Amino acid sequence: MKALNLHAALAATLILVSVSLSLPVSAQEQVHAMTVTKTPTCGCCTAWAEIAEKHGFDITLIDDRDYVGTKREHDVPEQLWSCHSARVGDYIVEGHVPMQAIDKLLSEKPDIAGISVPGMPEGSPGMGDDPAAIFDVIAFGGDAGDGKVFYSAGQ
Repeated sequence: MKALNLHAALAATLILVSVSLSLPVSAQEQVHAMTVTKTPTCGCCTAWAEIAEKHGFDITLIDDRDYVGTKREHDVPEQLWSCHSARVGDYIVEGHVPMQAIDKLLSEKPDIAGISVPGMPEGSPGMGDDPAAIFDVIAFGGDAGDGKVFYSAGQ
């Protein structure tokens, strides 16, 4: 009798494990691949990519001297350009965007092309990493047109 109960318990455990393996994983729990395109000598871009990697992104770095070509290829409006561009999922992430804004982007999945932190604001990730730094993350493309505030850092 005990052997039968043991077999039933084992079978039930195997069923639960197989069901849990087939359940979808939330956006926050998924490992997202991210390709970061930067100029070969940019240290702040490398620092930002390292922050993204520590946050859980699977990073591929591409060194490309064609700064302008990369921005145009990704359809980033010129007023939103920064030093590096990244692709994660179907989105472009331009510049020193905080990881919290990228998490929001991937969980909400808005109908936009991407998000940007124009320029290189002091204190942004890779530019000093000051949690009190105040700057906006701007959405572009799709419902956002040429720019609309998507996330505000430090506020």
